[in-house]
Amino acid sequence: MSLELQLPQADGSLELYRPGPAAAFAPPQRPLRSRVAYSAAHVVCNPLADVDPTLEAALDWEATLAYRRYLWSLGLAVAEAMDTAQRGMGLDWETTKELIRRSVTEARIVGGNIACGAGTDQLAPRPDLSLAQVEAAYEEQVSYVEGVGGRVILMASRALAACATESADYVQVYGRILSQVSQPVIIHWLGDAFDPALRGYWGSADIGPAMEVCLQIIGDYASKVDGIKMSLLDHRLEIAVRRRLPAGVKMYTGDDFNYPDLIRGDEQGYSHALLGIFDAIAPSAAAAIEALDQGDLARYDAILAPTVPLSRHIFQAPTYYYKTGVVFMAYLNDHQTHFKMVGGLESARSIVHLSRLFVLADQAGLLLEPELAVERMRSVLAVAGIPA
Repeated sequence: MSLELQLPQADGSLELYRPGPAAAFAPPQRPLRSRVAYSAAHVVCNPLADVDPTLEAALDWEATLAYRRYLWSLGLAVAEAMDTAQRGMGLDWETTKELIRRSVTEARIVGGNIACGAGTDQLAPRPDLSLAQVEAAYEEQVSYVEGVGGRVILMASRALAACATESADYVQVYGRILSQVSQPVIIHWLGDAFDPALRGYWGSADIGPAMEVCLQIIGDYASKVDGIKMSLLDHRLEIAVRRRLPAGVKMYTGDDFNYPDLIRGDEQGYSHALLGIFDAIAPSAAAAIEALDQGDLARYDAILAPTVPLSRHIFQAPTYYYKTGVVFMAYLNDHQTHFKMVGGLESARSIVHLSRLFVLADQAGLLLEPELAVERMRSVLAVAGIPA
């Protein structure tokens, strides 16, 4: 089979492209040590379910869990039921509960590390909500995650953002939840690039005062906080917060633009990882952390450098549609047999965007079986009316 493809360009032309060989990333030979590396994991929808894909979520449970087993086989931890799994973009709370239960059980079987998102998405955001209602929604989800044996990632709340009137409201809600958790949680600060409904989180649209409120909460409940995941795509802000965290509280980078430098660190510290892009670049991510374990900074840099253009492309604005690129990568690499998504989000990126993603994935050595990837890319191009 010829590996040449006609890929559409932004100007409407077609350009001949031939992918190169896949990079050889061997799975780590021992547990990763130098950084905690969570991959936020996507879900695989059931393409044969007779449901309205824009309103109902039906998952292919075996394919979804198989991908988590794959991530664990690489030595990565799994961040379950996060925005990468389409929380707030098609995955309802009832399906999320089943996802968390099944994944925690699977982690226990294979000895994988897992943490699970707990938020308030069973509660529709409205300005007339009370803080007590938001607290009750958080309590329900935290209780569920802990009840099935999972560690909590405390997700940002659209409901809280909708009804809070001042920073003291965030201090009250987070204080109540953190005072009750049975083990330290990871707090997730998700920026409005990822979710516009979270604009002004922590009670201020000004990042300076917002940061102070967040740090106040972490300081007041440091024994209940394992770390904070920052997804603001601002490496300077992440470093500033990282340097002010209480002893023992980790920074987990969620910066899908600047993760290599943030994980590598500087003379005053480094970030651990909790990243959506690690779903798409899992072999590279695991190999890079292993290189760090071995003190081989040159290899670490060489592995991750070519993944950055791919990540910045997948996470380009509107950033919240990055899930489409993550699932497309899973399809190209045979982690699922179809390119369909919960909510019909396979249509959220253009054929030009997906074609560029294909090229960047190839250049990063992340088309694991190039012949299969070409075959699958051809099928997507054919749907768009592009000849083989």
